[in-house]
Amino acid sequence: MTSRQKDGPGAAETGRWTAATLSEADRDETIDRLYDVALDPERFEALLDHWESTVAPLRAHVDLSAPRLLDDPKIAAHFRRATKLLDRVAAGETGPAGDGLAAMLAPFERVAAMVLDGSGAVRAANPAARQVLGIGTRAALADLPLHEDDRPALAAALAMLLTDRRKDTAMLRLRGDGPGHLMVLRLQRCTAPDGTDLVLAASNGLRLPEGFCDILRQAFDLTRAEGDILCRLVDCRSIAEIAAERGRSPDTIRAQIKSILAKTETHSQVELVRLALSMIDMTSATVTSATARPAGPAGPDRQHASGAPPFRSLIAPDGRRVAWRVLGAETGRPLLYLPLDFGLVRWPARAEAEARARGLRVIVPLRPGYGPSDMVARNADYDATMLADTARILDAEGVPRCPVLSIGGDLYYAMRLARHDQARITGILACAGMLPLTRRAQFERMDKWHRFILAGAKFTPHLLPFMVKAGFILARRIGKSGFVHAVYGKSGADIATFSDPEVREAIVSGSEVALSATHSAHEAFARQLVCGQLEDWTADLVALRGALPVILMNGAQDPQVPRATYEEFRRDHPWIEYHLFEDAGQLLFFRHWRAALDRLEPLLTAADAK
Repeated sequence: MTSRQKDGPGAAETGRWTAATLSEADRDETIDRLYDVALDPERFEALLDHWESTVAPLRAHVDLSAPRLLDDPKIAAHFRRATKLLDRVAAGETGPAGDGLAAMLAPFERVAAMVLDGSGAVRAANPAARQVLGIGTRAALADLPLHEDDRPALAAALAMLLTDRRKDTAMLRLRGDGPGHLMVLRLQRCTAPDGTDLVLAASNGLRLPEGFCDILRQAFDLTRAEGDILCRLVDCRSIAEIAAERGRSPDTIRAQIKSILAKTETHSQVELVRLALSMIDMTSATVTSATARPAGPAGPDRQHASGAPPFRSLIAPDGRRVAWRVLGAETGRPLLYLPLDFGLVRWPARAEAEARARGLRVIVPLRPGYGPSDMVARNADYDATMLADTARILDAEGVPRCPVLSIGGDLYYAMRLARHDQARITGILACAGMLPLTRRAQFERMDKWHRFILAGAKFTPHLLPFMVKAGFILARRIGKSGFVHAVYGKSGADIATFSDPEVREAIVSGSEVALSATHSAHEAFARQLVCGQLEDWTADLVALRGALPVILMNGAQDPQVPRATYEEFRRDHPWIEYHLFEDAGQLLFFRHWRAALDRLEPLLTAADAK
């Protein structure tokens, strides 16, 4: 598939259509950063910054109606391979480290890890390093079980990290002291408690699996000779060494390597070896960042102190479990609450108490793949299934009519529910509501985190699963408080809202349905974004005009819907009722929940009256 666009940077002509492409240099750096994130999710923001600087110029030339960029099977293949590595990292996740040299090594239980100083001396080593590498404190580079010719490369990498402030990580593939033994060593500059710059090194000693050359041959349709050459490249052999070992000329080996590059769709020996290594289990070759994190809990995120109401559930016709929760009053006036794709299914304690006092039965559906709600099949329409589940929940609760309170992009789902059953929905109040995005500038105005995910879903949906999964793993790694500070860092109002202990407690504990120690809704999160909410659903929205009230309460500091976009919404849809709060952002409801409940009263009364 190609994207229709005007002539511009990175445009390759294909008749009257043009396909957006990356320059060779941008492509190579993107792939490098992609694998950096796959091995260390805390490098996610560096990928985000590079991706935006690289892809934003391409977005500027593509039509919004035919937006798919970078539909390049080679790039997509690298994203898939990086996703597999990311899966392995996620499977071995550990909590964040604390202070001191021992704490730097704490996340590495099965991986050989050590802290080196500028002279190459080992300042600290974990038990795995002592056992696997046969070293301990006061050891030096000469004591590492490396091929003698590879020691200078390690010394040079250490010197570079400690002198060049532009680089803080490096990865080396080194030969061990036995045939077929490799050591993948990831280095990261860190700071000791006394302020000394050190290098944290985590090693995964690899032995090429039995039959590995045959696996590579079958995977890429290589000849036996090509498979052998590739294995020797992975084993750090030079072209001259391979030529001597195979009794061939260096030019013959170069020609065979060129054939291997073509078959594997790689562009360099470095990329080729990286691809081969991605087929070996590299689960543990991860160095967690030793840099400071935003203020927040040092240990596991706190749970909601007031105690969570139990989940209710039913079984859908396709056999899936569908769950929901009721906040406020057990019985009373029903209000359907759509909690954003972050799964914000709890309110601040005072807001939940106020709902009880007002006799509000707040029904909170858990969409497929969140908490105990089972995920939909891969070939199922996620949006249609989610909406059908919501209707079943309302039926199970005996709700003939009710208004909807939505957060952010969930206004789209509120609209879909109203369009499907206008007799049931008496009105929509959208806090931080996002109407149809019909201009490219509306994506470009977003703060970088929201733009990275939403523009990625809109313009490069085939690459979205990796982006979302990496974001979820990062959130688990740095804690939800740290993640909120990263995502909302430029919205002073949202950070101030989150600093309220009740709000923080509600967001951290409520979002357990999206991300917890045992569950991640990354697949469901991505599936929602590539369904309908980022399409132009203006016609369906306009069909509600005069049928029921639609109210938007937005914050002037919303990183997803900034003031300029909000003003465009007002001009495009003047029939909607708008309220702008200068001291709020996307977390507006958690700051102004009382104003929202007050404005809902007429909609609740209308539901009672009919």
